[in-house]
Amino acid sequence: MNFRQILEKQEIKASVPCRVDLGGTLDISTFFLPLNHLNPSTFNIALDMRTTVTLTPWRDGYIKISSKGFESAEFETEKAPFNHPMGLMFAVVKFFNGDGVHVKIESSSPPRSSLGGSSSAAVAMVAAFKSALGENIEPSSTAILAHYIESSVAGVPCGLQDQLAAAYGGVNCWYWKMGNGGVSFTRENLIISSSPFIAPVGDDSDISFDDINSNILVAYCGIPHVSSDINGRWVKNFLAGENRDKWREIIKLTHNFSNAVKSRDFNLAASLMNQETLIRLSMTPDVLDKTGNLLFECAKKNNCGARFTGAGGGGCLWAIGEKTAIKNLKVDWKNILDKEPEARLLDTMIDFKGIVVN
Repeated sequence: MNFRQILEKQEIKASVPCRVDLGGTLDISTFFLPLNHLNPSTFNIALDMRTTVTLTPWRDGYIKISSKGFESAEFETEKAPFNHPMGLMFAVVKFFNGDGVHVKIESSSPPRSSLGGSSSAAVAMVAAFKSALGENIEPSSTAILAHYIESSVAGVPCGLQDQLAAAYGGVNCWYWKMGNGGVSFTRENLIISSSPFIAPVGDDSDISFDDINSNILVAYCGIPHVSSDINGRWVKNFLAGENRDKWREIIKLTHNFSNAVKSRDFNLAASLMNQETLIRLSMTPDVLDKTGNLLFECAKKNNCGARFTGAGGGGCLWAIGEKTAIKNLKVDWKNILDKEPEARLLDTMIDFKGIVVN
C-alpha cells in the first residue's frame, strides 16, 4: 500500500482521550490469570485531554515521528528502531507496512503524566492507518491490536486498560478474562451517554455527565513518571509469591469502588479509593512523590479519596468525593501545587467520544 500517495490527497487525523484509573495492574495477564477466580477488574474514566495523531506524506523510504515532549525522529523504513523512546510508534507504522509517512502526535495532557498517553497515541495511530486503508474502525479490535503491538516491543508486561479507555471513552469497569482467541474482557459501562461507541447501560443506572464531573479532580504533580520501574517491582514480587493477599484485596476494593460510583455514593468511593492507595503505598512507598503525598493527605482531610494515576511514581493524582468536598479540595490542592514548578490542576472533563477520525 502506498501511503504517501493516499496522504498526498488528504491527511488523516484520529484522536482519542486519556484516562484516570483505579485497580490498574490487574489488567496485566501476569495478575489476572492466576487471580481469575476472583473476577479481577479495573475502573477508569476517559478524560477530554485528547491525543491527536496526524498522518502526512513524507519522503519515500523513510518514516518520521514528531511528538511534543520528544525530539523528532526520522529513520529509513527498514531500520526504524523499536527500542527508541518512540519505538512503539515506529512499531505501529511497521505493522501497517507504512513508508513515506510523517506521524505527528499532539497531546493536550502533560508529557509522561501517567495518564496513558503513549498507549492512547498507539490507539489513535492504529485508527488513523485503518482509516487511510478504508477499514472499519471498531473500538475493541483497535484497542487490542494497539495493546499487542505495545506488548511486543515494551520489554515489560503490558495491560489493556489504557487502550480500552482511549478506544471507548466514558466511565467503565473492565473485567479481565481469557477468551478462546486470547486476552478478552467484559465491559460494564457505568454512565449513560449518547456516545456512538457506548451501548445503553440499563434501567438500573441514571448517573449523569454533570454529576460525575463535579465529583472528580485531577492534578499534575510536575514530575514525569517512570511506570516501568514500579510496575516491574509489582510484577517481580507477585511472581515470587509476595503480596498476593494485597492484590486480592485490591480486586475486592475495585469491585466495590465501581459499584459505589454507579450508585453515586461518593463518600464510600472516596474511602475505598484511599484504602486502595494505602495498599499500594505499603508495597511501593515511592508510588507517591513528595507532592503526591501532600495531595493525598490533603484529600483525606477533606473527606475525599485520592490516588495516583497509572503506576504512579510522579505524574498525576486524581480525587473523588462529594461535590462540596471536591470544591473545597480544589482550593487546597491549588495552594499545594502553586509551590511546585510545572505542577497544576488540570482543566478536564469526562470524554465519552472514544476514537474520533477526521
